[in-house]
Amino acid sequence: MKVGIVGSGAMGNGIAQVAAMAGNQVLVYDNKDEALEKAAAVTLKNLNKLQEKGKIENAETVFKRYQYISNMASLKDCDLVIEAIVENLSVKQKVFAELAFLVREDCILASNTSSLSITSIAASISHPERMIGLHFFNPAPLMALVEVIPAIQTKVGLVEEMKQLMLSWGKVPVVTK
Repeated sequence: MKVGIVGSGAMGNGIAQVAAMAGNQVLVYDNKDEALEKAAAVTLKNLNKLQEKGKIENAETVFKRYQYISNMASLKDCDLVIEAIVENLSVKQKVFAELAFLVREDCILASNTSSLSITSIAASISHPERMIGLHFFNPAPLMALVEVIPAIQTKVGLVEEMKQLMLSWGKVPVVTK
C-alpha cells in the first residue's frame, strides 16, 4: 500500500514510522523543506535506535520505504492519505479539498484529528464517502490505540477496512463517534 502523510511534525512522522514499519511505501508531505529535513533526520535516528535494540532488523531497509516531498501533487497515486496538521477546521478543509482534487477517487482520506468533526471535514471534499478519522495517540509508534472515526458520509465497509488495516499495522483499533 502507498500511504501519504500530510504533515511532518511529531504526529505525522510517528504515523509514517508505523506505516513504514508495517511494510508500506510512505510519502511524507510538508510545505516546509526545513521541516522535512528535520523529520528525515529524526526518523533515521529513531530507526537506528530500534535496530540497536533489536526491535527491527535493518533501519536502512525501513528508511528506504520513505520519500519526503514538498509537492502535494506527489500524493496522487496514494491508496491512503492521513493528515496530521494543525487542529483548525478551515485549514483542514482546505487541505482535504486540495487532496480530493489531486488523488484518485478511490483513495481513502483520513484525518488524525481528535477534536474536530470528521463529518464537517468530509463535507468539504468531492466523494466524501472516502473520508474517515484515524486518531493515533502520541507517540504513534509506541501507543497501541487508534480511534477509527466514521463521518456520516463514510461508505459502508470503510470502518471495517480501516480496523483491519490498523490491526495489520500492530495497532488496537476502537470505533468511536
